[in-house]
Amino acid sequence: MTTTDRPPAAQPLIDLHRLLTAIRRRRRLWVSTGVLGLLAGAAFAFLTPQQPTAVTQLIVLHAADQPNDSKSLIQTDVAVLETSRIAGAALTALNSTASPEQFLTTYSGEGVTNNIMQVTVTAPTYRDALARAQALADAFIADHRQRLQAAADAEAQALLDQRDDLQRELNQVDVQIVEASGRNSRVGPAELQSLYAQRADLASRVSDFTGRANEARIAEPQLGAGTQIVDGPRAVGSSVLASAVTTGGIGGGFGLFAGLALAAVLGVVRDRPVLRRDISTELGASVIGELPQPRRLRHARSDTQRARVAATVARAVTAEGGPVSVLELGCPRVAATLALEVAKYLAKDTKVVLVDDLPHRDLTAVAGKAPAVPVVDGSERLDDGLRLGVGSVSPGTAWTDLRRLGAETVLVVRAGKASTLWLHTVARQLADLGIPVIGIVLVAPDPRDRTDGTLWDGLHTALRGRATFAEARRVNGSANVDDHPTTWFAPLPAAGAGERTATLQPVHAELPTTEFTPVTPAETTEAHVNGKRPLDREG
Repeated sequence: MTTTDRPPAAQPLIDLHRLLTAIRRRRRLWVSTGVLGLLAGAAFAFLTPQQPTAVTQLIVLHAADQPNDSKSLIQTDVAVLETSRIAGAALTALNSTASPEQFLTTYSGEGVTNNIMQVTVTAPTYRDALARAQALADAFIADHRQRLQAAADAEAQALLDQRDDLQRELNQVDVQIVEASGRNSRVGPAELQSLYAQRADLASRVSDFTGRANEARIAEPQLGAGTQIVDGPRAVGSSVLASAVTTGGIGGGFGLFAGLALAAVLGVVRDRPVLRRDISTELGASVIGELPQPRRLRHARSDTQRARVAATVARAVTAEGGPVSVLELGCPRVAATLALEVAKYLAKDTKVVLVDDLPHRDLTAVAGKAPAVPVVDGSERLDDGLRLGVGSVSPGTAWTDLRRLGAETVLVVRAGKASTLWLHTVARQLADLGIPVIGIVLVAPDPRDRTDGTLWDGLHTALRGRATFAEARRVNGSANVDDHPTTWFAPLPAAGAGERTATLQPVHAELPTTEFTPVTPAETTEAHVNGKRPLDREG
């Protein structure tokens, strides 16, 4: 089976799956901000209690009231209420020396309906609040009536002025009629009849303007009398608990939103892979096991899961394969515990020695004073037994010392701990040192991650390719990979048959830092016929 080169799939600008996973893993952040917002809102309500408040309601009548009015007239009255003239009149009634501008900040108006206005007033005490509400209502009603009366007087005066003009014109027509009725008048009957008709029309109009002026004077006072207080000033009780619930809910909502937004931004900016698919791709190895978060390792279910993962790793490690290292990235305690479990599993069949090369000697602390498997320092030299080294690939690692811990390695990586750049650095350094990665044990994976962490490229780093590698070393009689640090193995074809034989011959080739293309029997046969080395190309 041969592989074909496929162009890499286009990566979306923002992976929603990865983004939602990052937000979910940072639930402590946005839950904490939500709780902090809730507490801050509640504390604000307790630290700044509402001042004593009084409210009153007025009915306000207008000459131009219409059933379909959209509160435009009452909004005008609210604007008039919130003027320094009304505030000054109320302060005068209260005998207060405060300025109208300062008093304006203590009350407000609101149009409830087309003709109902509510006035809300705050004060240092409930008594002052009630007095201020009454003074404001009286001042507004007096001002409203005054404005209505002024408008009525202006309208009536305009009507009377027009009536006086018509009356003077009527007087002139009366004079013409008297002159036309004389004996020596030359005015004919038709003209005289026209004068009589004109006088009747003018008299009717004069009477009409007189009546309209009287109606104007009468109607506006009626509107003014109808404008009055319909609900007297009353104190509004304020509950600190209700206020705390309201402000706390608002603060909690804002805090939760801010936390979610921050978690989303950090998930995009920090670029720390969480999904097993991304971690395996960046490190160039498959995920062979998963462990829960470190604080849950003591649970019975976690012990079973850790034992299963330890057995999986132990089956991949054999005494013939030479020393193997367990390298941690962001979880030294978990790596030390896993290495100890693997060593106990292997100690049933062979002698195992653990090498503690962790920066803080976590393996020694986990093993205790009387460990079941010998634990030595990384500086000691061992000649017998299977060496299982435990080290770190966190920032600050001495890369040149990793090979003495083991010719192969198992990476114990905590999800979301390292950035993509650092994962690339680890994969590149291990490739440069010629240390194949048996597999990755993922710590604290996302419980809802359904991606696949298996790589199907790179036979030399996959467990299926590693089996061939171990068999080749067994056939060639080299139990220590340090004897052939740059040797890889490829099968030779049978003479004239073109089939794989049981004999594997070493091919000395420098390990590149990129992935290898798996070697197939057909490719091996063609390579030997042409006199080329079968693994002299990069995939």
